[in-house]
Amino acid sequence: MTKPRFSLRNLVRDFISGPRAAAGNVALMFAIGAPILVGAAGIGVETTYWSYKSLQMQGAADAAAHAAALEQRAGGDPSRVNDVGVTTATENGFDATDGTIVINSPPTSGPAAGKAAVEVIIKSPAHRFMSALFSSQDKILTARAVARFNAATSACILALNPAASKAALFSGSTNLGLTGCSVMANSLAADAVVSQGSATVAADCLISAGGVSLNTGVTMTQCDAPVTQAPPVGDPFKTVPAPANTGPCLSDNGGTLQPGRYCAGMTLKNTVKLNPGVYVVSGGDFRVNANANITGAGVTIYLVNGSHLNLNGNATIQLSAPTSGTYSGILFMGDRNSTGGSNVVNGTAGSLLTGAIYFAKESVDYLGNFSGQGGCTQVVADTIQWSGNTSIKGDCTALGMKMIPALAVVRLTE
Repeated sequence: MTKPRFSLRNLVRDFISGPRAAAGNVALMFAIGAPILVGAAGIGVETTYWSYKSLQMQGAADAAAHAAALEQRAGGDPSRVNDVGVTTATENGFDATDGTIVINSPPTSGPAAGKAAVEVIIKSPAHRFMSALFSSQDKILTARAVARFNAATSACILALNPAASKAALFSGSTNLGLTGCSVMANSLAADAVVSQGSATVAADCLISAGGVSLNTGVTMTQCDAPVTQAPPVGDPFKTVPAPANTGPCLSDNGGTLQPGRYCAGMTLKNTVKLNPGVYVVSGGDFRVNANANITGAGVTIYLVNGSHLNLNGNATIQLSAPTSGTYSGILFMGDRNSTGGSNVVNGTAGSLLTGAIYFAKESVDYLGNFSGQGGCTQVVADTIQWSGNTSIKGDCTALGMKMIPALAVVRLTE
């Protein structure tokens, strides 16, 4: 009798259906396969958990980026923006004891790097169970979100006071034309923006965190109606450092004056030229007398310790701000620690004030029929009263002035 030839096929056949096949074979196969099945199921559950945790982290990052961007848009300083982001992430499931959060404003990477946006990066370890057979180190999950705020319009006139009635007031025979920019008031008062009497105002939009009270002389080119209950706008010059009130006291006598510290104020008369630089005025007002002729390019005038601005309406004043550097675009700047006061800005039709007039804690009374070179004047103050015939334009970046976002819309973009 011929002996059967050995083959793997015959061996498998005999094992499965041969004369000695029995329940024990099934048990053996189950014993071999069960750990594989259990391991695969365990890893499946583990990866599902990682996916769930990643979604939770992404939700926390999205919420944190949006909230932090809203805070930055409203003028919050970097520490406040960071605190709002962390708190919001925590409220949405982020656990600071089992992860890290980094908030960059502006973002350090991606399409929004260096722009008006907030980046939130959350990292958290995902502890291993069955997958520990392949790696002993925790898997690090990462979620990233970026929220940008894009301006629907920019502001040429911005009243910062959060509660004042008539924070931005246009009265008398005012004829104000704003091209490519808007009026914005942060006040929550029902009459935060007021146009009264025979005043006429033309602008992209009139925007208020509170309400408006307007006469029939208002026209808007970009908004069908005044925008009310809008989010407030942050102080656009908040991070600009105050010039140092130090150095020797200079005299304001003479036809050509140098930048520096003027301890008894500055009273300018006749014909005076200001050389480029920063003028620190304390101990008295910056005053321009009637019939004076004042010129100066690349100058910033900082008023501190109770000093105010008083420009006579019969004077001719042609001053322009620096076009680069720390004080780029800022012509007049008031003390942020001031307890109040009024600054009167006036001049003849031949006057040119090119740059920003910035008094965060004081009011500005803008009177007269003039603006800046090519209409490049901005007024940012605690409150603003306007009376005069003036034309102003929005985009003056070529002269070193920055755009002031108004009605900024916050969106998640990454």
